[in-house]
Amino acid sequence: MDEPFFAEDPIAVASALAARLAESAVARDRAGGHAATEREWIRASGLLTLSIPKEHGGQGASWSTVCQVIRVLARADSALAHVFGCHHLQLAGIRLSGSAQQQRRLLSDTVEQNLFWGNALNPLDKRTTAAETRGGYELNGLNSFASGSVGSDWLTLSAWHAPTQSALIAVLPTRQEGLRVQADWDAFGQRQADSGNVSFNGVRLPEELVLQAPGQTPTPQATLRSQVAQLIMANLYLGIAEGAFEAARRYTNDEARPWLQSGVPSASDDPLVQHRYGQLWTLLRPAQVLADHAAQELDRVFAQGAQVGARTRGELAVAVAEAKVLAHKAGGEISSQLFELTGARSTPSKYGFDHYWRNARVHTLRDPVDYKYRDLGRFALQGALPEPSAYS
Repeated sequence: MDEPFFAEDPIAVASALAARLAESAVARDRAGGHAATEREWIRASGLLTLSIPKEHGGQGASWSTVCQVIRVLARADSALAHVFGCHHLQLAGIRLSGSAQQQRRLLSDTVEQNLFWGNALNPLDKRTTAAETRGGYELNGLNSFASGSVGSDWLTLSAWHAPTQSALIAVLPTRQEGLRVQADWDAFGQRQADSGNVSFNGVRLPEELVLQAPGQTPTPQATLRSQVAQLIMANLYLGIAEGAFEAARRYTNDEARPWLQSGVPSASDDPLVQHRYGQLWTLLRPAQVLADHAAQELDRVFAQGAQVGARTRGELAVAVAEAKVLAHKAGGEISSQLFELTGARSTPSKYGFDHYWRNARVHTLRDPVDYKYRDLGRFALQGALPEPSAYS
C-alpha cells in the first residue's frame, strides 16, 4: 500500500479534496451505493491519520482542525464527510478506552497500513450477543446503522453480554471470518454514508481486542467518545448549512431573476431577498461560533487524559449540546429555505440543490434534538449537567 501523505496544511488538502468530490456529488447522490473510488481519494489524501498522535506516527492534529476538515468536506459531500468523521470517531474511541498496548498497536497499524475505520457500535441495538469462550468471546447477531462499514478495514463494535446485562466494546478486522457487512443502506439522504448492517455469525473476538469489557463502568475520560461523536455531527450539519448557503448565494447572484414587482435590476438587489439572507446568516454565524467554541473545549478536556473529572466532562457536554442544536437548526432551515430565495428555476435536477435538505433531514434524525434542548434547559434552570450516555 502507498505511504500516506502527511499534509502540512490539512485544511488546504481538505479543500482540494472537497472540490474534487463536488464535481460528482450530485450524480453520486442520485445513484446511491458505495463510493469506492472517492473513498480511496480520502485515503490517498493522508487525512486518515490526522487525529492520530505523533508518537504513534500520526499528524497529531487538534479536534478543532479535524472538525474544520469535516465541515469543509460536508459543504461538498456530507455523506463522505460523515464516513471520514466516523473514521476519526473510532480512533478517538481507541485513544479514550484502549490500553497503552492497544493504542500503540492499533494506531500505529492505522498509520503504517493507511487503514480506513468503520463503525458497528450501536448502543441501542442489543441483537448482537457476546458469549465467553476461551481467550475471548463469540459474537452472533446483527448491528444496524453501521456507518462507514462498507469498504472499511477495521470496525469498532458493540455486543450485548447477558450475564452482566451490559455491552462490551471491541474492535475487529472487517474481513474477520463470520463477519459480513451488508451494503443495504437505503435512506433518501446521506445515500453514500455506507450505514447499513453488520452481521456476526460465530465470530471470534480475542480478549486483546476488547476496549471495554462487559460490566466495566466507563471512566469520565472514556465517556468523551459521545462528545466527539456529537461534535462530529454538529460540524457535519454546519457544513451542509454552509454548502447550501453558498449554493443559494451563487445562484442568486449569477442566475436568479428579480421578481417583477421588486423594481430592482437584479435578485440580489431585492431588499426582501437581502432580508431573508440576513435571517439565514444570523442562523449560520452563531452556529459556527458555538461549533468552534465546543471544539476548543473538546481539545482542552481531551488533553486532560485520565484526569478528566465528571464536572469537566459535563461542562463539555453543555458546550457540545449548544453547538449541536444550533447546527441542527441551521442545517435544516437553510437547506429548506434556499428554494424560497432561488425560486422555481433552481429546482431542476441538474442543480441538485435538494440533496442539502435530504442529507440534513436524514442525519439530524440520528438522535432527538429535543433531548438536547431538555439537557440545556435543565442546565439553565437548575445548573444540572447532562448525564453521560452514548448521546449526551
